[in-house]
Amino acid sequence: MDICGPDYARAARSIDTVSGRRVGHVAVPATARAVADVLRLVADEGLSALPRGSGSKIDWGTPRAGVDVLIDTGRLSGMWNHDVEGATAEVATGTPVRALQAALALQGQRLVADPPSRAATVGGMLTVNESGPLRYRYGTPAEYVTSVAYIDRVGEAASSDGEDGRPGLAEIDGVITAATLRLEPLPQARRWVGVAVPTPMQLGKLVAAADEAEPSAIEADLPAGGQGGTLAVLFEGAEASAVERAESLAAAWGSGAVVTPIAPPWWGVYPFRRDDVALRLSVSAADLPAALYALGDAVGGPVPVRGSAGLGSVHAVLPGSLPPTRITEIVESVRHVLLARNGRAVVVAAPAEVAHEVEMAGRLDFF
Repeated sequence: MDICGPDYARAARSIDTVSGRRVGHVAVPATARAVADVLRLVADEGLSALPRGSGSKIDWGTPRAGVDVLIDTGRLSGMWNHDVEGATAEVATGTPVRALQAALALQGQRLVADPPSRAATVGGMLTVNESGPLRYRYGTPAEYVTSVAYIDRVGEAASSDGEDGRPGLAEIDGVITAATLRLEPLPQARRWVGVAVPTPMQLGKLVAAADEAEPSAIEADLPAGGQGGTLAVLFEGAEASAVERAESLAAAWGSGAVVTPIAPPWWGVYPFRRDDVALRLSVSAADLPAALYALGDAVGGPVPVRGSAGLGSVHAVLPGSLPPTRITEIVESVRHVLLARNGRAVVVAAPAEVAHEVEMAGRLDFF
């Protein structure tokens, strides 16, 4: 209470849970020094601590055995040292990504990251290297971090520039308080081209044609095992260039392709909910159809899938009501097919009662 102030240190409430278990206490520090003091106290008392941004991904990956102190980063917010000409900015990690993008847009810039978690903070995004459709062209958020400031587990301040200007985010054991980010110009125009994809088998040729046009993203939404799905491609840049490339791809795809300045409603949105099991498949774009058919065969029915058809990285949805043993069987069956194709399958998120019984993604699986 002395560290964060009487209004910013409290006993946990029913909403303050991690892996289905209520934590002990919640601290909401406003400065990096306060974070250090909290972690020093936690270490001295032999307790455990975990940072929380918006909480949108706090239950992803391997479940926690228990958390004594939840460090809420909501007051660690803001941007400073914004070098418009140098295209860099230092950002507190509790800053919502959407708020950061809005501030950067005023200067004609953006961080080329579009995490599907709508309430994502900069710190939460970096912790799991969460990327959306723009990853196809620009890579992951971690690739745009030149340095970070953090407080380690025993309360000592530290920083990391990493090799080639990229800090090893996955190796940091502590609370990241700020990050220096590389920025890109805000595109003048955006155009989406969409076409129906009745089955996964049709993805191959459609994606190949889109890839040649150098788009910013290639996303697929297959809501029922590929039945009645959609492939959408994003073009960005100068108005004339974006429109020309979009219309050219639409012509190559043929009748049924549509060009629009508005993204599909499913664009950049996860297909799963909190009570679902989220399975991430990663394989080459050419082998993605085979992986989707293998998943459908293993499940024995339709499986909603959404993600980057251009990269072969998608999320599939399994019902959270399935027994953990059945989920394990499905994942192992798909892994067997992907093994020969240098692909991977990991369970990213699941209801707490399931997550404790199945193999979940580890921290390095997110990078």
